[in-house]
Amino acid sequence: MSAAKKTFVYGDHSVTLETGEVARQADAAILVSMADTVVLVTVVGQKTAVEGRDFFPLTVNYQERTYAAGRIPGGFFKREGRPSEKETLTSRLIDRPIRPLFPDGFNNEVQVVATVLSLNPEVDSDIPAMLGASAALALSGMPFNGPIGAARVGYKDAKYLLNPVRSQLKESQLDLVVAGTAEAVLMVESQASGLSEEVMLGAVMFGHEQMQAAIRVINDLTREAGKAKWNWQPPAVDTELQGAVARQAEAALVEAYRITEKQQRYGRIAEIKAQAIAALSAGDKPRWSEDQAGDEFFRLESRIVRNQILSGGKRIDGRDTRTVRPITVKTGVLPRTHGSALFTRGETQALVVTTLGVGRDAQIIDALEGERKEPFMLHYNFPPFSVGETGMMGSPKRREIGHGVLAKRGILAVMPDMATFPYVIRVVSEILESNGSSSMASVCGTSLALMDAGVPIKESVAGVAMGLVKEGERFQVLTDILGDEDHLGDMDFKVAGTRSGVTALQMDIKINGITREIMQIALAQAREARLHILEKMNAVISAPRANMSEWAPTIVTIKIDPEKIREVIGKGGAVIRSITEETGTTIDIENDGTVRIASVDGASSREAQRRIELITADVEVGQVYEGKVARLMDFGAFVTILPGKDGLVHISQISDERVERVSDKLKEGDVIKVKVLEVDRQGRIRLSMRNVS
Repeated sequence: MSAAKKTFVYGDHSVTLETGEVARQADAAILVSMADTVVLVTVVGQKTAVEGRDFFPLTVNYQERTYAAGRIPGGFFKREGRPSEKETLTSRLIDRPIRPLFPDGFNNEVQVVATVLSLNPEVDSDIPAMLGASAALALSGMPFNGPIGAARVGYKDAKYLLNPVRSQLKESQLDLVVAGTAEAVLMVESQASGLSEEVMLGAVMFGHEQMQAAIRVINDLTREAGKAKWNWQPPAVDTELQGAVARQAEAALVEAYRITEKQQRYGRIAEIKAQAIAALSAGDKPRWSEDQAGDEFFRLESRIVRNQILSGGKRIDGRDTRTVRPITVKTGVLPRTHGSALFTRGETQALVVTTLGVGRDAQIIDALEGERKEPFMLHYNFPPFSVGETGMMGSPKRREIGHGVLAKRGILAVMPDMATFPYVIRVVSEILESNGSSSMASVCGTSLALMDAGVPIKESVAGVAMGLVKEGERFQVLTDILGDEDHLGDMDFKVAGTRSGVTALQMDIKINGITREIMQIALAQAREARLHILEKMNAVISAPRANMSEWAPTIVTIKIDPEKIREVIGKGGAVIRSITEETGTTIDIENDGTVRIASVDGASSREAQRRIELITADVEVGQVYEGKVARLMDFGAFVTILPGKDGLVHISQISDERVERVSDKLKEGDVIKVKVLEVDRQGRIRLSMRNVS
């Protein structure tokens, strides 16, 4: 591969693509630089496919090296370990737009590896990684129908921002990543603060227009330094097998796809498939193998479902293109949790549970750009029984992580901040049944469970998944898609939002892109469906509960002088430890003096608050205090009037009468009333027992 270098302006930054100098044994390698953020992307593809393989084994690995940010990894081993959530999500972000651009029948193994070598904390490495993957695939000579471009879009003051930096995103109403080819959009991932459908569509189109600069440069680089195209041809269509499968199964399949109940339909289709494969692969020397017959059977299924939808017929479960499946909503379904909801839409069901915690329960995230605390967590679980299958149970997979983050993005716009509601919040969505859009069911269930827990969210949030069937110029957009419609269709377009607007949008395409017209129709139908779902949800619970669960912690927040934090903590933590142990509370103190006291009952929190206020209180001259005699001296007695604050009652101030010995009037442990006479510059306190009522 010959060395080449291209630079172009992309938003406020220059992007440089370099090839031919590093990682030269890979099929292609690209160094992408964007304002000191540098990502190396390599591509390697096997020249032959494994015999009998019927899928495309594409692997995308995005990995961050801590040296890129001038840091050493934490932990015992001091090296990078399992992928972080950010690495997993970015791997998915790269995979989703490039996968549909490999041709059908190409089953050679391909691996894309993106490694972050240098990081400017203001410039996210995901856009450079996506551009690098596109360029490397274009240079490699593989049968790839790219290149693609990728852009991040922000929105502030009614203007779109191209590739905003992190500090700009904090003030932006939108964080959207869009990828596509020169002709059409392929992928969208976004989080928004309740923007209108028109603004969201405009953002996608703005990003697609701006990414053409990157696509043009990648094409120029490919013409200059690209490798020769692979000599790969798509497998020929076996028209005889196609006809044989149709004769064996078409009529029965048409009838099977009129069965509206998922498991019954799946059972009948499995019977028809087994019979067709047995008939076509029978004998000692069958003309077709079981795999060949099975692959053609799937293509027949796809044609039947798609043609029925495009011809204006009913969908698999009998609905038209715009109807949402029946919805049932229940809240407070679990007695001891802080908030819970059961959301069912057709054959998709999510049990969502909210747990409220204190500051120390926040997730500590050791990100490449630095450590931070995350007070809101949303976790999504998809067990195999939810689709009537058996399978391995273990740590969450890429899909579960991605769905959980999508649901979280849909909810974030309505969440209260810690100043308003000082609780750490964890939401878990357990998918109990699945037949289409369990992530959007999780959005609905999360909104309901948060309200049930008394979390003061601004509005209810609902989500719906839209599908697409497209052949040539004919197309149909489908509201609330089933699993089969996702599997056999061309688009998965998920929209979450409130009555006010869109809070999250995610789109994946299996074809070579979609037009503005299709997106506009999909957004309009999604809004219609979202309002319908919100109406069903609000009929059950339309506002956060006034009272939280009796099992939820009570949090009292007070502010103390930061200079007095050490007094509350005490030597070796002795003071704060004694308060928490004796009151049964949990206490978190921040550097700015914010103190959060949590307990299951309010009385314990109030007692801990009283003790902390006493410790941090200033001694006032002229004020009368009730104190305990700490020790006796010949010249007087030391009395503790506040925790850690002792004052001296001189023998002359014990009584109006002359006192010969202090012990004649006082003994250690006595509780007495004293008046503050003076606090000198050294903090020494002079007290009196005289004239104290």
